[in-house]
Amino acid sequence: MTHSSVAHIPGSTRHAPPGRLLGEIDPQTRVEVSVYLKDIAQPPARISRRALREARHGRLAHKFAAIAKFATANGLEVTLEDPARRLVKLAGPAEKIQAAFGAKLQRFEHAGRTFVGRSGSLSVPHDIVDQIESVLGLDTRPQATSKIAFPRMPEQASGYLPNAVAAFYGFPQGTGKGECIALIELGGGYNESDVTAAFGAMNLAPPTVVAVPVSGGVNAPGDPNGADGEVALDIQVAGGAAPGARIAVYFAPNTDQGFVDAISAAVHDEQNGPSILSISWGSAESTWTQQSVASMGTAFADAVALGISVFAASGDSLAADGVSDGEAHVDFPASCPAVVGCGGTKLTAESGKIAGETVWNSDGGGSGGGVSTLFPLPDYQDKAGVPISVSTGKPGRGVPDVAGDADPNSGYRIMVDGQSQIVGGTSAVAPLWAGLFALLNEARGTAVGQPHAALYADPQALRDITQGDNKTGSIGYAAGPGWDACTGLGTPDGAALLQAFAPPKTS
Repeated sequence: MTHSSVAHIPGSTRHAPPGRLLGEIDPQTRVEVSVYLKDIAQPPARISRRALREARHGRLAHKFAAIAKFATANGLEVTLEDPARRLVKLAGPAEKIQAAFGAKLQRFEHAGRTFVGRSGSLSVPHDIVDQIESVLGLDTRPQATSKIAFPRMPEQASGYLPNAVAAFYGFPQGTGKGECIALIELGGGYNESDVTAAFGAMNLAPPTVVAVPVSGGVNAPGDPNGADGEVALDIQVAGGAAPGARIAVYFAPNTDQGFVDAISAAVHDEQNGPSILSISWGSAESTWTQQSVASMGTAFADAVALGISVFAASGDSLAADGVSDGEAHVDFPASCPAVVGCGGTKLTAESGKIAGETVWNSDGGGSGGGVSTLFPLPDYQDKAGVPISVSTGKPGRGVPDVAGDADPNSGYRIMVDGQSQIVGGTSAVAPLWAGLFALLNEARGTAVGQPHAALYADPQALRDITQGDNKTGSIGYAAGPGWDACTGLGTPDGAALLQAFAPPKTS
């Protein structure tokens, strides 16, 4: 392609990754990229997965054909076409992939991991650039961290079984039967023996848990101090709250491609049919490319149309969200307006009841939250009193929306690779709320879907947390009456939420 025949893909610009440059990528290394296409037609509310797939199959056929023609012209193979997800996967040797997308791929090493990185923007022919939302997979740097936290002194931590935490919050009766909770995992794995032991400790029958491989990810347990703890926490907390729900665990590589592919795979999974999605991984908004945010956002918009409730951890690194520039940051995808951002508290219990609850901020970790720089204030937060950002002085989407027990010193007792551990983190809060919504869906007989409007219209359905802050140094926010950037609207009141999401009236 001549320079005049190509155009840059908007939002594809990347900065060079951190770490040590090892050299150029082997030109014969096989590379597979995910090309997400634009669909200008917005899906109608409460469409079925099948109907959405069939509509896109017809509407986007010419775009799929154009990408296939582009692939052939560049010596690439089309390995997948998925109209529902708007996804085309292309593969070929690195030298052909680089030529096709105007990229220079190099190998890097950082924090004990080797990966492929790039900088600058990507380009494609003028006649297809407007059809492309994103091209992911040319850069395999780690995109996210799991939001799990370990107590500094485990012997002094108060650990509660996951179903006990659900009971503290008065979760409604039921098991979540008939619902499917999707869990997104970017590493690690689970053992059936841990599931059996954990639910035996809770005096519950183990739920049905299925592993769903995405883009080369697999269920690969083996490191109890790594991502296995995250996977175990998600399964045992969601299942402890809703043991009758089916739990589908989507394993993908920890890259922006893997993350987006996992979300879109879960949202459009016709076999398992999740009605709830729990995400315990993320990173500061500033670490994402615009194209990755766009494609994940489109997948979340599909979730809204399909009636799927999405919950994501708001982060464990207080208002800085792990960024060391002295400014406040919020975590994505928790900051997406279609997602329920889940913050953290420290909980104390006596005689099976909550004795006290404050913002989690201990041992250098704590509830992530603040004001988004990517998303404007959504309508449902118009009257919530979201402040301007303490760093930018500008308004934006407030994070989180809700909260739950997350301090590892008042954490969850789980089984990981045959060992009992006490862990915490906002990664526990997303599956906790996911389990709660499985119970609400079961009681209603229909899926709640996106719950923001109802939550913000009835904040009395939550337990307001008014003590504490998520400051690191002088940067951060304090809790107070009503919504705040530490714990959102508050923690669950199961009975009140059951009333707020009462079954819809039939005519």
